[in-house]
Amino acid sequence: MSRYDSRSSDPTSYRDRRSDSGLGGGGASAAAPSSRRDYDDGGSGSPKKINLDGLPHFEKNFYNESPSVRAMTEAEVNEYRLRREITVEGKDVPKPVKSFSDAAFPEYVLEEVKKAGFVEPTPIQSQGWPMALKGRDLIGIAETGSGKTLAYLLPAIVHVNAQPILDPGDGPIVLVLAPTRELAVQIQQEATKFGASSRIKSTCIYGGVPKGPQVRDLQKGVEIVIATPGRLIDMLESNHTNLRRVTYLVLDEADRMLDMGFDPQIRKIVSQIRPDRQTLYWSATWPKEVEQLARQFLYNPYKVIIGSEDLKANHAIKQYVDIVPEKQKYDKLVKLLEDIMDGSRILIFMDTKKGCDQITRQLRMDGWPALSIHGDKSQAERDWVLSEFKSGKSPIMTATDVAARGLDVKDVKYVINYDFPGSLEDYVHRIGRTGRAGAKGTAYTFFTAANARFAKELISILEEAGQRVSSELAAMGRGAPPPPSGLLINFG
Repeated sequence: MSRYDSRSSDPTSYRDRRSDSGLGGGGASAAAPSSRRDYDDGGSGSPKKINLDGLPHFEKNFYNESPSVRAMTEAEVNEYRLRREITVEGKDVPKPVKSFSDAAFPEYVLEEVKKAGFVEPTPIQSQGWPMALKGRDLIGIAETGSGKTLAYLLPAIVHVNAQPILDPGDGPIVLVLAPTRELAVQIQQEATKFGASSRIKSTCIYGGVPKGPQVRDLQKGVEIVIATPGRLIDMLESNHTNLRRVTYLVLDEADRMLDMGFDPQIRKIVSQIRPDRQTLYWSATWPKEVEQLARQFLYNPYKVIIGSEDLKANHAIKQYVDIVPEKQKYDKLVKLLEDIMDGSRILIFMDTKKGCDQITRQLRMDGWPALSIHGDKSQAERDWVLSEFKSGKSPIMTATDVAARGLDVKDVKYVINYDFPGSLEDYVHRIGRTGRAGAKGTAYTFFTAANARFAKELISILEEAGQRVSSELAAMGRGAPPPPSGLLINFG
């Protein structure tokens, strides 16, 4: 039996979730901090005293540094982090791992990684895995498409396999909170794929669909729950589950959850989880609101930043911004589609559900294979539209910001911002639906006089990514009025 499935105090209380074949690494489990009394309060130097009376001890430190990682000199570590744009903060930060075999994962986890065809860890995985496996709280800041889902899921699988099996009535061991149904579903797909060899059960809890199947999953017992905050609170208040067993908490896309007004729900959920849990907090941006929430939920965390904390776009995406009058946007869209349509997937973002439906209807009337997705669609319809889009049967999809985060279609070639979003963070996330997993992508944005207040910040994002800034946009950034309404600016 693997060291990840047993503990010397009572090995019979843990199950081998895979088989009796003893897959996994050998050796004794590393000693875990007995409670958050062992942690400083946010690095302030004074211990945070927490009442843990009656709460059973649990393991959360599983990291054994490999000989090759141990042999890295400080200069080599600094060079590697510099080359991969990794910045770290915190006490006793572990060295990054350069390969999957260095990450101290057991064999059954590595086998799943090999099956997926991954060649090497992404920067967030390289530094995030040893941090997460050590059992400490973690703040991870990385752009979308950076591989952060596996950065927390693989350590979660190791964590689950080290805990006592679920008893009847027990809630999950791992809880992942996500802002949207689409992201939650995507996370569960990864959890199912990589947890299969451990026989770890997971379920996805989100609104807009019947509760029955979700309730049955919870009642049967699942080790991992991926949930949107509103539906999870509904399940908790209906006593369909509880959070007493949660020892590994993930807040994914925390910035988006705060944007969507989930702050009260997040606080209510976290208040029901034991205080000495391990918490991993993921965000693509680091505004003050996100930082304030992290300070309240995390203790002595590691912090890993990929690239910069400043808002920036993926450099693999070519960005074009076209200043165009509102009334001429549809004609401009059709002309653009005529230029770029080659059967590749094209994602078009709108601000409103009504606009989404109107433009989709007009495109279809004009012979373009378009479907739409937004919050008023039923979950079954959203799933069908996504399936048609992913398969290429309908290569054009219009969407509101419900699809800006968590939508993982690996070969979206073009993103078009028909309407400019309400924030630069949303702009970065929208265009981040292309150029994923090392691929190149192109984003086109229609920019109107009503968007002028965003010009200066947009120019900064374009310049940071080495993109061309048109003279018209530069003028708007200086406060000049937009060009005359009859003038169309060509992309390029």
